[in-house]
Amino acid sequence: MPDPRIEITVGDITAVAVDAIVNAANSSLLGGGGVDGAIHRRGGPAILQECERLRRSHYGKGLPTGAAVITTAGNLPARHVIHTVGPVWSGGTNREPELLANCYRNSLRVAVEHGLKSIAFPGISTGIYRYPKEQAARLAVETVGAFLAEHPELERVVFVCYDQESHAIYQRLLHQRGAADAGARRS
Repeated sequence: MPDPRIEITVGDITAVAVDAIVNAANSSLLGGGGVDGAIHRRGGPAILQECERLRRSHYGKGLPTGAAVITTAGNLPARHVIHTVGPVWSGGTNREPELLANCYRNSLRVAVEHGLKSIAFPGISTGIYRYPKEQAARLAVETVGAFLAEHPELERVVFVCYDQESHAIYQRLLHQRGAADAGARRS
């Protein structure tokens, strides 16, 4: 049985009511296309203002790939946005799996450090950064599952899929992980 704290849905991450949504940001933190642009547009100017302040105070050269920072969520139903920069896929030979795992791990770490109980993730790097959906989802499920095993204080993790194809991939991978965990417990 999959971890009951993990949910999968198809929809718009900017409409999810959780403590924090994760933004698949670009390193500038100043908005862009895809999820990043949607979060900045719907969240309003407060997000951009905090991102600009972060740029001036800590990330003048941009947020490093795999790192994560937190801001307000402005007008969104979430309370916070955790911004992380995913790797651009270039065949898997430039540390892409390690960097993508860091996106999930560091976002979860920031959530725990701020006492948050719920977080929602998009498919980080699977859009314009071209990370293969299956590989990205497998890494997300494994990384989040391992983190949750050590952090019972996190009550809810939502994978918000852009399309039915991604939803089916996550669903299959979560069921496989649940079956493997159940088998390991019986051994």
